[in-house]
Amino acid sequence: MKFFLNVPLIRLTSLAGVLAFCLLSPVAAQVELPGRSNQVQPIDPNDPNNLRPTGQNNSLLSIDGGKRLMTEASNAVSSQNYDAAAKKLQEARIVFNQLSNFYQDLNSSFSGIDNRVADAQRKKALETAQMRDEATYQLALVHRAQNKPELAVPLLIQIVKSQNPTRDLGKKAYQQLLELGFVDTPAQGGGATSSTSSPAKK
Repeated sequence: MKFFLNVPLIRLTSLAGVLAFCLLSPVAAQVELPGRSNQVQPIDPNDPNNLRPTGQNNSLLSIDGGKRLMTEASNAVSSQNYDAAAKKLQEARIVFNQLSNFYQDLNSSFSGIDNRVADAQRKKALETAQMRDEATYQLALVHRAQNKPELAVPLLIQIVKSQNPTRDLGKKAYQQLLELGFVDTPAQGGGATSSTSSPAKK
């Protein structure tokens, strides 16, 4: 595509000094939750993308399990092993997205019956949706470091749609699209600084 031609190559040696993974920001109501249909879809236990939900800390399909994948991705970035980092971040996206879907289903089930439980599940759904978007943003940065803007652009657009362009992560995602040349109109109020254009590491 024509807009990719002006994208500057990212120096791999510069990635060693990038800031640590941003701490997850507080959950806000603008985060878009995944759309859910009224019909419950059965989970195929043989599908590798379907993970067993549990609150145990050693389970993959849990908030702690998703955070663990993010940490492993950060370590891979530190070693400039971007293929491994991309794999871990994609797994983290799946975990957080499925958790958000499950919590949203529980919210819908208890809505109008027990609002206390419904509100608690909605809060969990928003929290895990925020984590999903954080993992998606880091994955987009890894693809930039790999000089694969064609993979980064769709992820960044997903973040802008989910987060809302007025929120910090949405602004950062749009700034990435601007740096990539996919868009050419700066957002009002400015975007994130160019220091966010490389994957973060610990």
